[in-house]
Amino acid sequence: MVEAATTVNEKLFITSKPIAPSPPFAGEEAPGWTDEDLFKEPPPNEDWECPICFLQLPVNKGEIQYYSCCGNVVCRGCAFADITENNRTICTFCRAPAPTSERERVKRLKKRVDADDFWAINQLGCCYSEGKGGLRRDYGKAMELWLRAGELGCIPAYNNVGFAYSQGRGVESDSKKTLHFYGLAAVGGNVLARHNLGLFEKREGNVDRAFRHWMIAAGAGYDKSLTKIREGFLKGDVTKDNFEKALRTHQAAKDEMKSGHREAYLQAITNK
Repeated sequence: MVEAATTVNEKLFITSKPIAPSPPFAGEEAPGWTDEDLFKEPPPNEDWECPICFLQLPVNKGEIQYYSCCGNVVCRGCAFADITENNRTICTFCRAPAPTSERERVKRLKKRVDADDFWAINQLGCCYSEGKGGLRRDYGKAMELWLRAGELGCIPAYNNVGFAYSQGRGVESDSKKTLHFYGLAAVGGNVLARHNLGLFEKREGNVDRAFRHWMIAAGAGYDKSLTKIREGFLKGDVTKDNFEKALRTHQAAKDEMKSGHREAYLQAITNK
């Protein structure tokens, strides 16, 4: 199943250099990037680290925390440690209490949107898409917010736009636009978009391209892409060498992002 980023807790690479949608969709023109751009392993994003533990932020769902009060982003391990070790449910940075409801969180997001916080703009778009926080579901408003967030530099917003075009949510289903926006996000370093590109290419019958995308995403530590490679190996679509490479690079990425606090958080949610 293709995935959109949810309102919270998705791996979202953010860049200080906005990637605006390139002009394309006319006829058979190229989508604004080449295969060389698309399949190039993105360089490490040194700005995308937890400001508390200084490790790279995790890439899998549910492992990061966005504070709608002040716009800071931390890993869930550090947020969890602040609660369990310091007995605090306030923001680590601005000391604001945690929102007590989805409505309150949306209210805070709107204030951050007024400040051009592209993370908040992206998340508010997700709230409109899902009808959360007392908002009426409005795919058109969601698309407007995602495009605005993307133009301001929020790369994962383009994954959400690609998802909308792939599912026909508020727009006509359009495979070219799906590919275009997933590609923008993947070139910008968004791992979820990279995984979704693999799913897109697999549906189109481009098995080799699909596994190339999943190799890159797995190498960044994305678990679902590694699962796809494992399935491909069992079916004979992936060589033993490539499967072993995926296992090594995936584990190396996970090790780089590992910490005691993060392990404690994952253990806690597993035991729930």
